[in-house]
Amino acid sequence: MKLSTIAFALMITAAVPAAHSQSSVTLFGLVDQSIAHITNVNAAKDSVTKMPSNSSIPSRWGVRGTEDLGNGYKAGFVLESGFSLDSGTSMQGGRLFGRQANVSLSTPYGTIILGRQYSMLFHSLLGADQLGPNLFGSASLDPYIANDRTDNAIGFLGRTGGFQYGATYSFGRDTAATGGPAATNCAGESATDRKACRQWTALLKYDAPTWGVAGAYDKFHGGPGVVFGGPSALNSSAYHEARTTVNGYVQMGGLRVSGGWIGRTNRSAQSFKQDMVFAALGYALTPAWFLDAEVFRHTRRHSGDDTMMYVARATYSLSKRTAVYVTGGYLTNSGNAANSLDGMSGAGPGLNQVGVAAGIRHAF
Repeated sequence: MKLSTIAFALMITAAVPAAHSQSSVTLFGLVDQSIAHITNVNAAKDSVTKMPSNSSIPSRWGVRGTEDLGNGYKAGFVLESGFSLDSGTSMQGGRLFGRQANVSLSTPYGTIILGRQYSMLFHSLLGADQLGPNLFGSASLDPYIANDRTDNAIGFLGRTGGFQYGATYSFGRDTAATGGPAATNCAGESATDRKACRQWTALLKYDAPTWGVAGAYDKFHGGPGVVFGGPSALNSSAYHEARTTVNGYVQMGGLRVSGGWIGRTNRSAQSFKQDMVFAALGYALTPAWFLDAEVFRHTRRHSGDDTMMYVARATYSLSKRTAVYVTGGYLTNSGNAANSLDGMSGAGPGLNQVGVAAGIRHAF
């Protein structure tokens, strides 16, 4: 069945009133596109002007549904597809529903989720990493942050008062094989190698009315055939990678101040450790204008390969659903570091970059 046929059928389903008053199905989405200019994208110090595949918030469409089962129980599902607005292609390794594809059961004690879902690292960074998936953001320095989802996973999320806690366990974290951080060919679920491609994550978070803190741990094993990572590829189940984060925020009226640390440990043929520290400000200047800025320091231990990145963004809401924005960034590489502002355009080793992008987004 063609993708257009599937999308049309889901849209019709979303438009039909639920047969039972306790059930609902919703079609949702967001489209976001910018034009960007970035300097020093290679050793020859060339610049590039382009329409990036990701801008301020990733474009997506999806369908979610819930049914109230009574006595505090609810059934639900989410099918969410990410796509590149500049070319119309599917993101997340070409998956149809690459952002989320799961079914859930909510109980008075928490929610059980089965299928492709976010890891607990994602939930922990909400509120602290304020620029989040912005074109110039944390994922430019650690691509996994934009791809912290797992296939074949069982998850649990619970809340008690201000505390939120959860965990996921994946039997095979990444079944797509087109290459890149969103598709590493690590399907797992092997009868002969039960450690291959397994992943588990855990979360503990506390949110008060004006502040919050969070911590999370994310560990995954490799497997034969993994196609991403170069010399540090996790191409054996004996190899693994882990990330730990501690972060928090304070809200003072229209101003939010936040920061945190993400530590990464890679155990492979060429093991390494790296740290990323970030601090952010977000301020609602008026009901229509919102300003945010973030600074990142990325260091690879026992080397001089370090990166500093400074990013700012201004957003103006034309309505509740439509906004225009401009974002700019400045990045410095030292040693042999070759990180880029957008994580995609490339950079010359040890070169600095300047980037600017302007765009529009609409939610539905």
